[in-house]
Amino acid sequence: MTTQALNTVDLTIVGAGPIGLATAIFAAQAGLSAIVLDAGPRDGDKACGEGLMPGTKPLLDQLGIDPPGHPLEGVVYAQGAHRVEHRFPGPAGRGVRRTALREALLRKAVDLGVQVREEKYTSLTQTKDEVCLTTEQGATLTSRYAIGCDGLHSKVAQDMGVVKEVPRSAKRYGLRQHFFTKPWSSLIEVYYSKDAEVYITPVSEDTVGVAVLGRKGVNLETAVAGIPQLHTRLAGAEPASTLRGAGPFPHRARTQRVGRVLLVGDSGGYVDAITGEGLRVGFAQARAAIEALAIDTPAGYPKAWKKVTREFRVLTKGLVALASSPLRSSIVPLAHALPGLFGVVVNRLAR
Repeated sequence: MTTQALNTVDLTIVGAGPIGLATAIFAAQAGLSAIVLDAGPRDGDKACGEGLMPGTKPLLDQLGIDPPGHPLEGVVYAQGAHRVEHRFPGPAGRGVRRTALREALLRKAVDLGVQVREEKYTSLTQTKDEVCLTTEQGATLTSRYAIGCDGLHSKVAQDMGVVKEVPRSAKRYGLRQHFFTKPWSSLIEVYYSKDAEVYITPVSEDTVGVAVLGRKGVNLETAVAGIPQLHTRLAGAEPASTLRGAGPFPHRARTQRVGRVLLVGDSGGYVDAITGEGLRVGFAQARAAIEALAIDTPAGYPKAWKKVTREFRVLTKGLVALASSPLRSSIVPLAHALPGLFGVVVNRLAR
């Protein structure tokens, strides 16, 4: 295949999921020209909890989008006879289908002049002045900077040589499927069973999302069946989407920047989906990356990345450690016994 050279732009982004498109929008708003590469499914769907915490709202406003969804007024943890809930003290969050969120972001990006190309990234090289990326379709793209937004199994991160091996014992996996049923609550519900956590997120007036986290081999149907009150709620509900999987978690990177190449979102490091903070933190990373590139200071991005992800990483690591320890069965009873502490943690994550 003949190689086709494309004109230089400010930024090439690998990955057209919500984080990649948000990065492109922030770039366009900052006056940077951008190309986005992605040869994945056109709807961009994948296993995702789809709960946007209240702290995401200011970022959506900055991006200029308002995707349809269902209000999320708080969080419930439940295990056996124990149940504790906390309602957000301010504005509600929103349950949004990933496909609807991506579509809103895609429309906005295209309206701002971002080029979105259905091409698969294959490799990159860089000099002190530019980055050259090639695609499976034979194109060569040259840009001042490049950003990998290609998720947990980021090829950009692999090509940068920054991926850290994760012990097999630490790996967890996720599954997600939607069901047609009227949401029975405006709360994110988290059910703890012996071997998994099950998340219920209302995403529309007639649909709920069901996500399951656990060790390799975790099964959504089995996990739901093991929680009687949830099994009863979903009995007879027709699937509204296909079953999708994700993982393994976590993904670790030694750094989020090598030269003129940056990593944003899951590609730069991801702990676990246990807190539902992935999108909010990813949007914040996207904004921080563009703020650095807009003033030609890519070296400042890793420090900004640590700042915007610090609380998420600390809280998530703590929860995952508990969920993977002999104290797992004590998480919900402890939250029930200390509702004030539970509320503090939820509020910190909701910001």
